Amino acid sequence: MLFTDLQLIEPLLQALQAEGYTTPTPIQQKAIPPVLEGKDLLGGAQTGTGKTAAFTLPILQRMFAEYKQGMKRTNPRALILTPTRELAIQIGESIAAYGKFLPLKHTVIFGGVSQHQQVMALRSGVDIVVATPGRLLDLMQQQLLSLRDINYFVLDEADRMLDMGFVHDVKRVVAKLPAKRQTLFFSATMPTEIKQLAAGLLINPVYVEVTPVSSTAERIQQTVYFTPRQDKLSLLVHLLQDSSIESVLVFMQMKHAANKLCTSLIRAGIPAEAIHGNKSQNARQLALSNFKNRRTRVLVATDIAARGIDIDDLTHVVNFELPNVPETYVHRIGRTGRAGAEGIAISFCEPAERPFLQDIQKLIRQTIPVSPTPEFERKVQPIADDKPPRREGNYSSRNGNSGGGYGNNRSSGSRPSGNRPSGSRPSANRSGGNRSSNQGSSRFAISR
Repeated sequence: MLFTDLQLIEPLLQALQAEGYTTPTPIQQKAIPPVLEGKDLLGGAQTGTGKTAAFTLPILQRMFAEYKQGMKRTNPRALILTPTRELAIQIGESIAAYGKFLPLKHTVIFGGVSQHQQVMALRSGVDIVVATPGRLLDLMQQQLLSLRDINYFVLDEADRMLDMGFVHDVKRVVAKLPAKRQTLFFSATMPTEIKQLAAGLLINPVYVEVTPVSSTAERIQQTVYFTPRQDKLSLLVHLLQDSSIESVLVFMQMKHAANKLCTSLIRAGIPAEAIHGNKSQNARQLALSNFKNRRTRVLVATDIAARGIDIDDLTHVVNFELPNVPETYVHRIGRTGRAGAEGIAISFCEPAERPFLQDIQKLIRQTIPVSPTPEFERKVQPIADDKPPRREGNYSSRNGNSGGGYGNNRSSGSRPSGNRPSGSRPSANRSGGNRSSNQGSSRFAISR
């Protein structure tokens, strides 16, 4: 199937062609037709499945049809609600890309920055608003934004909304929406709470689901090192001596630990930046830009901050700390091996994390191969704590306890997933075999 088979209008097809997309992903094939028909939709899809295009394309098409009929731009007519700033920005970029040949206007509003430019955009008139719950409610309370004309409502990453404690805010937003609207509801997982929330929002929805959360991409090579907590940093530095490990996303549980690891890597001569909720929006965007443009080799991220991050050609994901929620592991490693590319997922497992590994292997129904720990010098020391780490994050965990540092008991309960829609896109095959380096690291080179 091609995008031309989905009854999309020519301006959208031109935009897709300009982006290099020709073939819709399964979620796009299943979701676009019923959304074009005006039906409510409940979508179960995890990271990397292309779900942003699954709702963006048909909404743009329906709104353009209304525009041609002479509908005036007064208040926004579409609202896309997301849990994080990064995801909101990514969706905004997708709307700009797919709607480049349409006269529709959009804006992205989120906290952590001045609201001035966001307010100016709203006053100038927009058709689509992409927003996080907190800033959206702030602007509504200031009577700077009205939802009375919303015809299309998208709730994306609903499970993350639940994890971050935003469900009450979501319900406050929904209470201000018109009863007559089209609602699209997406979630990577479908626990009972999510099903109950969806039941209250949707009317006779079409249900589509692809790639169950327990599955991992076949092209992702997974391995685990059993190593004491105190050796994790030295092991990571050793592996990074292999120059074929081109771009690495390293996951930590806590903001405090992410900062420490980043500082330790820099002291070891490895370009690294950290991204988490305590960073300013400008700092986070700069770190992402540096990583995408290969100015920074290593990006250290917490699960929440990584939500919505989309990075082309990410070669490696490293679980410096194993998550205590197994679905989180699936979402983490799904950042690599996208669009038919190969990827490597490396996990460090200390003795206290063995139960987490067992839960992960039970979920994905496979045993992760164990790599022998290579010989390396244990000269790299982690940055010492100058004070006990605080409980991090602004959401309540359903599993685990608070903690920090490298491998302490940790608070999680997150199910991160990035999100960039992608159909098949032509990619150049880069030849070359594995470039060997130190023993124990070259085996993770990707032939590209």
